[in-house]
Amino acid sequence: MADDFSDDGTWEWMKEIAEKDENVKIYRNEGPERLGHTILYDTLINDYATNDIVMIFHSDMYACPNMDIEMLKHLEPGVVVSATRIEPPLHPDGPEKILVDFGIEPEEFKEQELMDFLDKKTPWTKVIPQDLKETTEGIFAPWAIYKSDFQSIGGHDPLFAPQSKEDSDIFNRFVLNGYKLIQTWKGFVYHMTCRGSRFKDGAKRNPEGQVFMKNRETDEWLQQNHRSTRNFIRKWGHYVKHDEMMKPIIPPKYDICFVVDKCTLEILEALEPWCSRIYVEEPDINIIDYIAKEQKNTLYNLQSRIWYNHGEARLDHDIVVEFDASKVTNDNFQFLTQLSEVLQDSGEVDEVMEYDIFEIVINSLKTYEKDLIKCGV
Repeated sequence: MADDFSDDGTWEWMKEIAEKDENVKIYRNEGPERLGHTILYDTLINDYATNDIVMIFHSDMYACPNMDIEMLKHLEPGVVVSATRIEPPLHPDGPEKILVDFGIEPEEFKEQELMDFLDKKTPWTKVIPQDLKETTEGIFAPWAIYKSDFQSIGGHDPLFAPQSKEDSDIFNRFVLNGYKLIQTWKGFVYHMTCRGSRFKDGAKRNPEGQVFMKNRETDEWLQQNHRSTRNFIRKWGHYVKHDEMMKPIIPPKYDICFVVDKCTLEILEALEPWCSRIYVEEPDINIIDYIAKEQKNTLYNLQSRIWYNHGEARLDHDIVVEFDASKVTNDNFQFLTQLSEVLQDSGEVDEVMEYDIFEIVINSLKTYEKDLIKCGV
């Protein structure tokens, strides 16, 4: 178990547990900055886990009987296995989980009701829709993997520290590295959800009996989620995508440059994550101001990503998108967010495509997503 520079008695509680059980190993980040679970997960796996198999298991989860046994039935090298979550309706419903509220605070956890629910729903096929198989293809915590498979791709990417999108990133990399994803519907976990840093201090998690999340997140969480979303886009070229069973969908990663006329700092901020490099036409834009503001939010070198237009230098890129920033609207900006899929579906080498305000020169359709399997920028 890892403690992230807590000041609420958690570390003292963990030490008591470790003293009573020699199988429990504990680690504390001494601060003063929080590392977040993006870093701490890897510390536990690399420095503390001594077995061949590891599992990412959050502190807001309750392992139902035989969860580990059912997961291990499907685990082998090159496979990642997830349990099925039972959780209160804090998040939207989906076919990959079971929404039932057995409490979202430890003090209100209805453990016996959960056990009765599982007992009454046996055999397992009665717990879920009849058209689902014993296993489906998807991934989310808790997930188990061979330690060597986790380490072979470099674990979690520190680009997303302290948290947010690190899971979607590593799931993409699992798929690209050829790992098979299995969710077992015979092993369950009750997930209280969002018991880390997401809620405002002192906020009632279940106000007036209603379970929901909107407007209760901390400013810290919202800001970090915003940073991680922008870094995910820089790395992958798209938003997080997955099918209804939570299997990642990974569009191709292309080398795309934007050549932008009449750019402003506001538009530069919106555009920069969506390309490999952006060339701005106006020398009066102070790129240094943007870099000074944004560099602290990313491990990418922004000086290498933002250039004043050097004419033919932009031809060094595979895809060149030219447009007038003064004509960008919310509607046509959406085209840029879907450009990878557009190029995948209809792009042709040595072709010039036109859409709305955008002229797109395609010099190459080489893709680079497999270069992202091992973490690092």
